[in-house]
This record gives sequence, C-alpha cells and structure tokens, in this order.
Amino acid sequence: MHDKITVLENGTELTFTFDQLLTFHGGGFPGGVVHGLKAMQAAFPLLSDGLVERREISILTAFSGPGGRDALEAVTRALTDDRLTVDRSIGGKDVISDLPGPYLFRFSYRGRTAEATIKAGHVREEFVVLGAKKDKSPEEITRHEALKSEMAQRLLPLPADEIYNVRVLADTQA
Repeated sequence: MHDKITVLENGTELTFTFDQLLTFHGGGFPGGVVHGLKAMQAAFPLLSDGLVERREISILTAFSGPGGRDALEAVTRALTDDRLTVDRSIGGKDVISDLPGPYLFRFSYRGRTAEATIKAGHVREEFVVLGAKKDKSPEEITRHEALKSEMAQRLLPLPADEIYNVRVLADTQA
C-alpha cells in the first residue's frame, strides 16, 4: 500500500508503483524517487475528495534531485506539460539545520494548493554531507550510493504522513 499511488488520466485510473517509478527514473537516485512518491501520497488526498486528474496538477518545489523529478513526472507529466517549477529559494538552506531544506513540495489542483514538507530525522546528516562534497573519493562515492539505497529502503514502507507534514495553503474550490 505504501509503495504506490493512483491518479486519473481522463477519468481512467492509473496506478504507479515505486518499482515502476524507479525503472522510469533509471535507478540512480532511489531516495529521491521515494521522496517524490511520498510527497504526492501525502498531498494528493488534500487536493480532492477523490483521485486527481494527473494532467491538472501543477507543482512548485525546492527539490531539484533527478529521482524526485522523475517520480513527479511519471505520475503527473508536469515536466512535459510545463507545470513543474523548481525554485530552491522556497525551501530552507539545508534539511539538517534549516528544515525543510529542499524537501518542500507544493501541489495545486483545481483551485486548491497543498504543501508537503519533510519532518525532521528522515534525511541523515551523513547523506547530506557526502552529497554536497566535491571530489569524493571512490570510498565516499560507494558510501553515498549505499546511503541513497538505505534511505529508499527505510522510507518506502512508512506511511507518507510519517515522513511529510502536509497542509492546505490555498482553497478556492467551489
């Protein structure tokens, strides 16, 4: 249940699993794929009483990672349809000292906007430090890759609301 999301495409249900999203992405950033999935799982129920039409969702996020971007694109087609905007300035400086860091997602749908922001403790400091480091040694590259996988394996089984805070920012629905 925690590894999939369902949306509509012209009224037809489409379900995407984590494995499908990871395949679409190519596998390099599995933690980012999980974050994209979990942010959508947390926010979409606040956008509508039922399933959302995927091509009507607009996204503003501070998250620029390719795994998250590809998860958002696979489910919503927002990148293809020019409804995805990355603006790092809307997030905090970093997830350890200035939450939410880049882990901020705003989804808009039919006059309602919901924001998902990460809760403390889900992104480990070692991951952030290694990710930001230039000129990593081969050992550091190996460790960083292991941490990406560890994050995905640790977060995927959790309900989205254990990872992300979510709230409605705007609601002009009739």
